[in-house]
Amino acid sequence: MLNEIKKDAQTRMSKSIDALKHDLTALRTGRASTGLVDNLKVNYYGSDMPLNQVATVTVADARSITITPWEKAMIGPIEKAILASNLGFTPNTLGQVIRINLPPLTEERRKELIKQVYVEAENAKISVRNIRRDALTGVKDLLKEKTISEDEAHRNEDEIQKMTDKSVKEIDDVAKAKESELLAV
Repeated sequence: MLNEIKKDAQTRMSKSIDALKHDLTALRTGRASTGLVDNLKVNYYGSDMPLNQVATVTVADARSITITPWEKAMIGPIEKAILASNLGFTPNTLGQVIRINLPPLTEERRKELIKQVYVEAENAKISVRNIRRDALTGVKDLLKEKTISEDEAHRNEDEIQKMTDKSVKEIDDVAKAKESELLAV
């Protein structure tokens, strides 16, 4: 039972870190990435579809993304989705290809993005702490039921705390890596 509690906590903490990494890929850095437009939803015949399901998205060079719709009729809806996304991009259409040129980041915008990175990191830490709380509650419940001794409970609480500390350190490392990526010119 204790191993299941610890294993579940470890799995959930890893998922929180993975979710943070995924969320941070959508943040714009100094260079182009298809992750910037992954979250865009395009109106496709009355239903909202992810952009990558109606078009091919590629990085043309360090400062531009090209989007090639699978159907010519999708050019207009894709442009509308880009403009409505609040990403600050202006699409340029050249025939059947939509090109997004990324302007260089200003220092002010970099600082805003770094603040956003640390907000996301703090949310991930809160998630990890909630997972720790759930695991510790499970251990205390086993202690109340007298299925484990107090020594086992304390040992497992220490192990859960070590897992939490390790996860929080990994979250900090991910945030620092994203910060240095944003500050790179």
